[in-house]
Amino acid sequence: MVALVQLVALLAAFAALVAGIGPLTRWLEAWSARRHAARHPAPPGRPLQLVAADLRRLGCQVELLPAGAPMARRRAVQAAYDDVLLEAAAMLGEASDLGALRDDRARAIERLRLVSALRRAGLQVPA
Repeated sequence: MVALVQLVALLAAFAALVAGIGPLTRWLEAWSARRHAARHPAPPGRPLQLVAADLRRLGCQVELLPAGAPMARRRAVQAAYDDVLLEAAAMLGEASDLGALRDDRARAIERLRLVSALRRAGLQVPA
């Protein structure tokens, strides 16, 4: 009878150990990830070199769109160019309200102003 009680106690201890391994493993992984993140913080955004490369690539795409390209494609490429232009301007501390403007002429003027400011900051940006 004593052997049966010991066997049941041993099985209960083993079951508790198995049940506790999962949460303990998850806790250790989370602790390790927090420790790694504290020691090696991720940069806040993309490197400026990648943003500048995207800006040049999208600028060429905007300039070289064929005459018969669909309007949706034109607007998509222009919107992507504007987004990367705003990202580069924010990285270099240049304030802009390009995203808030709705008039096409005002957007074009703001785009030219931003390109000029980025060129003055040293980026090679197509016109």
